[in-house]
Amino acid sequence: MEIVLYQPQIPPNTGTIARLCAATDTRLHLVGPLGFSLEDRYLKRAGLDYWPHVKLEVWPSWEEYLERGVTGRLVLTSARQGVAYQEFSFAPGDVIVLGTETMGLPAKVLDAHEHQVRIPIWGQVRSLNLSCAAAVLLYEALRQTGELAARDRG
Repeated sequence: MEIVLYQPQIPPNTGTIARLCAATDTRLHLVGPLGFSLEDRYLKRAGLDYWPHVKLEVWPSWEEYLERGVTGRLVLTSARQGVAYQEFSFAPGDVIVLGTETMGLPAKVLDAHEHQVRIPIWGQVRSLNLSCAAAVLLYEALRQTGELAARDRG
């Protein structure tokens, strides 16, 4: 599994997702333009001292990532469309793509890819925090593919 953050804007969210990736040995791709510097103190604080353990790749654009970085099936996320994540069949090597905190993934990106998932929300909020969504989706993908149990035994 891999996680892609498309044009992330809020440093603490990215730092928290980096920590999640370090904890699960999951590659993290940041696709620019980024809304912050990688030297941002809030980014570093959220990731704590786990940054050396993050398998991080930074891409200047979505087009460059598509051309040179994709390693598996892209599974795009949306707050409003796609299959509910628990009904989606994740596969080993899937790449979970999350959009910006304020706008999500643009329609042109969503429309270009077949596999889309959403996390159902029943309350009065528009969406979950990006780092919460990343954790829910990643752990479900690892559970479905058997990687969670395999890593837990290893």
